[in-house]
Formats: sequence, structure tokens, C-alpha cells
Amino acid sequence: MNSEKTDDQLSVYFLSEGEQTGAEVLDRLTNFLLRAQRTLDIAVYDMRLEETLRLQLLQALQERAAAGVQIRICYDGDKPEPPNVAAGQDPAPPGTGAFVQGLGFPWRRIGGMKLMHNKFVVRDAPAVWTGSLNLTNDAFALMENNVVALESPELSSSYAEDFEQIWEKGNFEGTGDLKTSSASLRFAGEPVEARVMFSPGCGLEIDAEIARRVRGAQRRVRLCSLLINSGTLIAALGHLLAERRAQVDGIFDRTQMEQVFWQWQSVPSNHWKIPALQQIIERAHLIGKNSTPYTPTGRHDFMHNKVLVIDDSVITGSYNFSRSAQFNAENILFLESAALAERYSVYIDHLLQKYGGVISPS
Repeated sequence: MNSEKTDDQLSVYFLSEGEQTGAEVLDRLTNFLLRAQRTLDIAVYDMRLEETLRLQLLQALQERAAAGVQIRICYDGDKPEPPNVAAGQDPAPPGTGAFVQGLGFPWRRIGGMKLMHNKFVVRDAPAVWTGSLNLTNDAFALMENNVVALESPELSSSYAEDFEQIWEKGNFEGTGDLKTSSASLRFAGEPVEARVMFSPGCGLEIDAEIARRVRGAQRRVRLCSLLINSGTLIAALGHLLAERRAQVDGIFDRTQMEQVFWQWQSVPSNHWKIPALQQIIERAHLIGKNSTPYTPTGRHDFMHNKVLVIDDSVITGSYNFSRSAQFNAENILFLESAALAERYSVYIDHLLQKYGGVISPS
């Protein structure tokens, strides 16, 4: 499922398990990359592609490099094996370092206790590719994801500044504290007001802003998310449902959330979240995708989006609705547009029908 207008400054592309091939997704990415004239800065959490796709990506990058384009790639890594999980350190995705380094362009491992979880490309600093999509075979073909491509000097300069902070430091901790402002774009011929924010520098502010918007919803809150484990968000959703002011519905990854419930059982301060979220799931009739339990080499078919539709606005990016996201390197877009909110809503309806056999009346 996709939406693209050549005269717009913003386009969106929706993925769902089994509904697109890896080649189709990579075609979109390489079309974006091949328009570079000066620079390509790529911040990626997970990047591993089978040989045919790898060669296609490499050819596109080499073509741009031959034309004088400066290419840099930073990725999550530089962590011990195994990581210090007891201290809160998250593991780096296996294989990404070897894949990135094998491409032959300037690269940098990005350290940190948590995750360099970004998935964005800055092209010449007027254009950005971002969203929830990692650059892996399974992400392309088996997961639900969304991609936002935009052209905006204001927004892209913020992404470029965040990339530069991470690149120069080689560690994302202490980065992302950028004072961003809204920029005006167009989607489907209609105006869009867009603002980007970054964690960890603005992690607490992002969490509070998401909850504030949910609590203030007047008509609808539609969730399309891998996880729902931010205590602030859970409290805001519970408050909204209690007031019965707006409809709440959506989809999440049931298998991955079952693992979160298990983790909460061992942390007394998180015990309250279990009945609170279970009540939200029941009252809002949230649909859960039954994905494959995670193993490093298994089938990765997660409902991987990180999306909220609140009235006529869309929140999306790499930022999971979790406490950990506050401390990761993440980016998140706040997009004010009735037309865009409706486009995301159609996608959510499609997933509700696909995994739950229902369509929201919204």
C-alpha cells in the first residue's frame, strides 16, 4: 500500500507482511538514493540484505559515489559480546557491522548503553527518508512498516545535525537535544505542519508530548505499534477511555507484548502496567498480531510500526512507545494533516481486517 504524488513534499509508503517483495522496497530506496547530488548520510539500526538486494544497493551507492557524492553510514554497535544486560545495555543487531563495512564507504560504529535505533537517510540536506523500516530482508517482506519521505530544508537540517552529532561523537548518549520548530509541507495537495524531535536529548519531552496529545484527543486515537509499554502513554490511554470522549482502537504485536508482560512481572514498579494495559486492550478491542517469537536467526515478522493517529494528526518514526525509546537514539515526526491522518487510518483499517477480521467504524 502506498501514496506518492510527485508535486508533494511528503510521501508515505506502507508495508504489510506478504504484500510487497524485497525488490520492490529496495527499488523505492534506491530511487531515493540515486537523486543525491552532494551527500548521503545514512543512520541505520539493522542493515543486512541477501546478495541480490545487496548488489542493487551497492550499485546505487557506487554510482552516486562516482558522481562525487559523499556517503557516510553509521550503525548501532561497538558493544561487548555479550552486552551487559544487567546494567541496562541492549545488544547490537548481529551482522550489521560486517554488512555495512563490506559496502566500502566511510562508516562508524555508534556506541551507547541502549540503541542507536534510527532508520533515516539525509539526502543533500533538503530530503529525508525515515520511518520504522530497518534495511533487512524480513523488514522488507514480512513486517508491517511505514516510510515517510520528505523534502524540507528546515526538517532535513535537523536530521543532518542529529547525524553529525552522532557521527562526530561515535556515541549517541547526550545527542539529540535539538530545538526544532515546525515546517510547512504538502501532502495530497493539502498543507502539512511537521516537526521532528530526537532522543535521547528530548526523550522525556517526546514521551510527555505524546501523552499530552492522547489525553487531549477529541475524536479518535488509533494505535499501530509494535509495543505499548510507556507508562505515561498507558496512563493517558486509560484516562481517555474513562472519559469516553474519543474512540480508541488499533493494532499491536501480541507476541512481543507477551514478552513485555513477562518482564514486568519481575519489576515491582511495573506491576501496575499489567492490569492497566490489559484493560485498555479489552476496552478498546485492540487487535494483536501473532508474530513469531524472536530468535536471532528465526522468522522476523513483527507488526513493527510505531504510529499514532490522533484526530487529524499522525505521530510516526523510529520511536517505539516505550521507556527505553527515551534513552535510545531515535527520531519521531509530529505531522498535522487531515489528509495524511486519513491515509494512515485506511492503512490501520487494512491491518485490522487482515489480523482481526474487523474494520473500525471511524
